[in-house]
Amino acid sequence: MEQCDSLSSFSPFELRMLIRAGDPRIKTTTGLAYGFQQANVVVLPSLLSKDFEEFCRNNVAPLPLLYVSKPGEMTCKPLAQHADIRTDISQYCVYENGKLLKTVSSLNAYTSSLKDMVCFYLGCSFGFEGKLKEAGVPMRNVEQRKNVSMYRTSVSCVPAGVFHCPLVVTMRHVPAEMLDTVVEVTHLNPLAHGAPVHIGDPNLLGIQDLSRPNYGDAVNQQPGDVPVFWACGVTSLEAVLSSKPALAFSHSPGCMFLTDLPDSSSSSPSSVYLDPHLTPLSFKLSQSPLLYSLASKRAVHKIRQLENIIREDPGERGISAIFLKDELLLSCLALSHAFSVLITTGFPTHYMHNPPDETDGPPGAFAMANMLLSLGKRVTMVTDQRCLQLNQDIMNEAVSSGVLAAPIPLVTFEDNSPDSALNFLCHHGDITKPRYDHLVAIERSGRAADGNYYNMRGVNIKHMVDPIDNLFIAAKDIPGILTTGIGDGGNELGMGKLKERVKSRMPKGELIACDVAADYAVTCGVSNWGGYAVACGLFLLQSCSSHQRYLQKGLGLNQEKTQTQRSAALPSVDKEESFLSTLMRFGIRSGKTGNLAMEVDGMTFHPTHSDLIARLLHATHST
Repeated sequence: MEQCDSLSSFSPFELRMLIRAGDPRIKTTTGLAYGFQQANVVVLPSLLSKDFEEFCRNNVAPLPLLYVSKPGEMTCKPLAQHADIRTDISQYCVYENGKLLKTVSSLNAYTSSLKDMVCFYLGCSFGFEGKLKEAGVPMRNVEQRKNVSMYRTSVSCVPAGVFHCPLVVTMRHVPAEMLDTVVEVTHLNPLAHGAPVHIGDPNLLGIQDLSRPNYGDAVNQQPGDVPVFWACGVTSLEAVLSSKPALAFSHSPGCMFLTDLPDSSSSSPSSVYLDPHLTPLSFKLSQSPLLYSLASKRAVHKIRQLENIIREDPGERGISAIFLKDELLLSCLALSHAFSVLITTGFPTHYMHNPPDETDGPPGAFAMANMLLSLGKRVTMVTDQRCLQLNQDIMNEAVSSGVLAAPIPLVTFEDNSPDSALNFLCHHGDITKPRYDHLVAIERSGRAADGNYYNMRGVNIKHMVDPIDNLFIAAKDIPGILTTGIGDGGNELGMGKLKERVKSRMPKGELIACDVAADYAVTCGVSNWGGYAVACGLFLLQSCSSHQRYLQKGLGLNQEKTQTQRSAALPSVDKEESFLSTLMRFGIRSGKTGNLAMEVDGMTFHPTHSDLIARLLHATHST
């Protein structure tokens, strides 16, 4: 790449002519033809063409089709004038029976074989580098005069016919403060692989060592950079290797076909890519492992609307004093990435009654569980030993009444050794094998700095509470487990993230403030509302094409569940009223008053809670 600077002003046509003439200055095409699409190229026997085209349709992020030739067609007029696929790539790969035989600078010697072969032109991430440069984003590989880094992942593409292979990704180091710019620019170019499919720890893609790419060159990271990964057209080469055709050809990685198409081209200019409300934004979810997520501006705006609704304070507890913006959004994003979620609730504030628990907590917990189940997550609930049978009976009622779609495991935690929490959270106590990747506490009594558990009146209820807090403490040292706490007073498990605010701004804060922090602390006027909002937020993310594409790495988006089916998992006024009636029948009382009535925290279900649920649903479904 040493001499590519002198070629930076050349048009794609001029560069193709230089390549055709064997110009030694052009080794790879990274840094060339800014402003134009570049293409991966695969040439296959005609009898495999239908399978491979389906494979591309199934895996559109790594394999965006620009053009499919007719058998024996050496040109590609829709992409480039006066082109010849036999000569216009600087280096080709030749495969026989699924093995790379050699690399050549021309396919002229194979002209007779090409007459019964089909050429696939696929978008390339080099096609968005020009726009990134215009936006001021440093291209580390270009700066270092290296080919881009490409890695084989542990993520499987969706198969079609004889074609199956792992996803290949390109990686570029990007300054953290420029992530949103990079995401937006690349999102607008779906024919060049679109937005990233992963941002953060490469191990989450099965990439063990960034210094050892499978293709291309290792590129040095600069201080403040974050590794960003895009689906890569070299996936097509892996597909060729796996299908073992008698003869096939491709470009050599980094040696692309230069088209005359502007890099902002889209197969459908009026598509979602041009709707500014659907532009993705990036959010950091965790540091260990480093993980970012994406969601559209529209989904983010709606979840922030939900957060504003639940932070209302009709009980006048002063909850706004400990509110942190976007904790609901970050929790929903993290839960959307989770596979296995552990939920806990239970606040025995009525220590003189049997049962001592309150109506705030279980409804929100079950609403979250129901939505998580609908999304295919594994869900478990952990509860106190004293109320295990009670909660099992309540769950059975919730399932029979339709509040919960299916029963979920209900377990207890006993702290009988220093490793109890570790063994509970991880298989055989191995931190590389966690059973859960997200813990959620909603209206769960939390341990204060002195080791006791207090209700809002400052009464110690430690004798009624199992040490489930220890699970949240242990999770801090287990990479891959994130935690959420949902509360309305500051004495709930997880609110330790806000303990200094609670101590200084909430009644009896110095005494009651929970000392155990969660990664995300969702504060709300009533804790149940936080659970309802999480369910609605997860629904919005399930409906967000940008987020779903990121979750699934751009591979075969699952459309099995319809919007109507997902809507059925949302909380509703009828379901929540039914569940509150169930809690009453089991003797569960309102938190503030102790009344055995249709109320939560001293506020009657109608109109306070029913109206709020209706508002959450309206915000969720509104356009």
